[in-house]
Amino acid sequence: MRTGEVFALTWNDIDLDNRIIKINKTVYAKDKEEIGRWYLGTTKTVESQREIYICDTLYKILLDYKKIQDNYKKQYSKNYKKHVLEEVKNKYGKLVEYKIVESNSRHNKVDMVFTRKDGTYSGTDIVKYPFKIIHHELGVKCRFYDLRGSFATISLRNGCEIKDIAEVLGNRRIETTEKYYIRSTEVDKNEVIKLFENSIRSNVN
Repeated sequence: MRTGEVFALTWNDIDLDNRIIKINKTVYAKDKEEIGRWYLGTTKTVESQREIYICDTLYKILLDYKKIQDNYKKQYSKNYKKHVLEEVKNKYGKLVEYKIVESNSRHNKVDMVFTRKDGTYSGTDIVKYPFKIIHHELGVKCRFYDLRGSFATISLRNGCEIKDIAEVLGNRRIETTEKYYIRSTEVDKNEVIKLFENSIRSNVN
């Protein structure tokens, strides 16, 4: 999933019974108002609206995470931050997006998946610090978004069809997946040479 798609998830988007994640929106920052600056809008393309199946590992992680979040809600009680979706319309009165606003109102209440311990929603900012640690202390230069490339490359190397990978990523064109997400590692390039050498030896013999 794209970074904005991940942090736009609400618990209503995650069907744990059928093990499906429904992707139909993205989150982005627009301003720095005190009452909130995060907005929910449509996905990057129509093809980006998709369903992703939840594997056993992710299923267990989500179950454990939800239990932890529920415990925080009990721990913070009335001080746990709650949010609603505020409609944002253009000058013609057409709904164009939603603003995520901290509020105890029951109207348009939204239960965001990824929040801080006290329920505070901080959008994609929540992963900035962990990746800063990865960069500066471990010396690994990467972004959360780069995990899409790792997923695509590993899946392809393990025999998955690139068309299926593209659909899971939400890419309209297979060429986009090939150009921007599939990477060649030193191991892969070495394997190419080994396979070529084995082919030559086979033909000679």
